[in-house]
Amino acid sequence: VSTELSQGCARGCDLCSEFNGCLRCSPKLFILLERNDIRQIGICLPSCPLGYFGLRNTDMNKCIKCKIENCESCFSRNFCTKCKEGLYLHKGRCYVTCPEGYSAANGTMECSSPAQCEMSEWGPWGPCSKKRKLCGFKKGNEERTRRILQAPSGDVSLCPATTEVRRCTVQKNQCPEGKRKKKEEQGKQDNTNGNRNRKDTKDAKSGTKKRKSKQRGAAVPATSASPAQ
Repeated sequence: VSTELSQGCARGCDLCSEFNGCLRCSPKLFILLERNDIRQIGICLPSCPLGYFGLRNTDMNKCIKCKIENCESCFSRNFCTKCKEGLYLHKGRCYVTCPEGYSAANGTMECSSPAQCEMSEWGPWGPCSKKRKLCGFKKGNEERTRRILQAPSGDVSLCPATTEVRRCTVQKNQCPEGKRKKKEEQGKQDNTNGNRNRKDTKDAKSGTKKRKSKQRGAAVPATSASPAQ
């Protein structure tokens, strides 16, 4: 059982226990809770260590751990003010390199605003296409562009992207050349079928004539027998 004490506490601590260390710090000091196995040990500090920020309350000032990855000091849980060595700071986050369109300002590790790049408005989205074709597909891409009006020191590589692409879906239409080819193939097929039908008709007529001719050759006219003398 932890026993709360007001005497014998570490310097700057107004209330402590044998099991959890300091429970309440003196005014203007911050309490930092450090985990030791299953216990949390409270210590009092004049300022919060790296990776923490100070939160002042009427009852007690606390050191709160930064939630931003690779952050050395922060203004709040989710806004970093200084990254670990070798990383760049941009809008409260830490990056290995500055995001596209940004650069380190004046040799610091903070990414500068792209406001130095003056960009035009985005143009309208172009037609939905696929492999430079506008027909013969259902899903493709459409693109829009903008221009760089002014770049810092003339270096356009520091400016944001000038092209944007997104997926699009259209009603699948057959290409005109595909329609012509299909029509030509259909015409050839019709001609082939027509020739075959005419040949079958001709063969049928020829067979009928042969049968009639054979029947006439087989017929013998009847003669009457002469009476014996």
